[in-house]
Amino acid sequence: MTGGRKITYREAVREALREALTRDERVFLMGEDVGRYGGAYACSMGLLAEFGEERVRDTPLSESGFVGAGIGAALGGMRPIVEIMTVNFSLLALDQIVNNAATLRHMSGGQLSVPLVIRMATGAGRQLAAQHSHSLECWYAHVPGLKVVAPATVADARGMLWTALCDPDPVVIFEHAALYNDESEVAAGGDLAVDIASAAVRRQGTDATLVTYGGSLKKSLAAAEVLAKDGISCEVVDLRSLRPLDDRTIMASVAKTHRAIVVDEGWRTGSLAAEIGTRTMEQAFFDLDAPVGRVCSAEVPIPYPKHLETAATPQVDGIVAAVRGALRR
Repeated sequence: MTGGRKITYREAVREALREALTRDERVFLMGEDVGRYGGAYACSMGLLAEFGEERVRDTPLSESGFVGAGIGAALGGMRPIVEIMTVNFSLLALDQIVNNAATLRHMSGGQLSVPLVIRMATGAGRQLAAQHSHSLECWYAHVPGLKVVAPATVADARGMLWTALCDPDPVVIFEHAALYNDESEVAAGGDLAVDIASAAVRRQGTDATLVTYGGSLKKSLAAAEVLAKDGISCEVVDLRSLRPLDDRTIMASVAKTHRAIVVDEGWRTGSLAAEIGTRTMEQAFFDLDAPVGRVCSAEVPIPYPKHLETAATPQVDGIVAAVRGALRR
């Protein structure tokens, strides 16, 4: 690989889509407004003109219909990328995703596979109120037969798609909508594919472990910076993969720091944070010097006013307070 270049998260997704369409003629993109409009978040801008209507397909406003069509195409040997505009709209396709895509390999005794990639925007922070501010990653991470990933960096947004397309089973990619304008350096040239089954330690530390993913990674890193000024060293683990969870990386970090705080934009009840906390108690109980902490969204539909939306979702101050509580400092 040669030197790096700066691109946005949005451009990284677009580059990944272009690369996939170029490398494999079986790949096509389908979803609402992905063609002429260029995607709800401009991730597919220009791809219709470049690849044509057979490869970049605008669909009717029927999530169940076009996700089902994607499953059928995958069963027929294609490599579809289905874009669902926002995570709340994916609920209209739950039957297709959970009862068909996730189960067909098992219900056919291994005779069928569904190499389908489903992309969707998730998360709060854009004042879209209770309609479009959901963080439902945990719902999908609950389902056997799916792989679930959440790219939190520009490099992962660029590299995860191709790896997902090479998987013989369905992969759901959650792109936090507040990240699309983020800009960072990525490698230029070479194979940019990244692992979609392991966590990454984004910051080394010795006093506490912050376990997080997606749109909460930046906040966790910012909290670690604040705490470092007071001599508190936080390790930050970016899960990247939500199913399967990389228990080994989490537990290795906890064994080093002896404290764990999970930062999860999902609601606290029945959350991914609860699952990670339980696994940590099961596997690393004697390494812990304090109970596992959780920083989650408030148990309310996400409000529209900016100050209330901020108050309802994990923020740097809350993460800092949780770490101080675990350290009793």
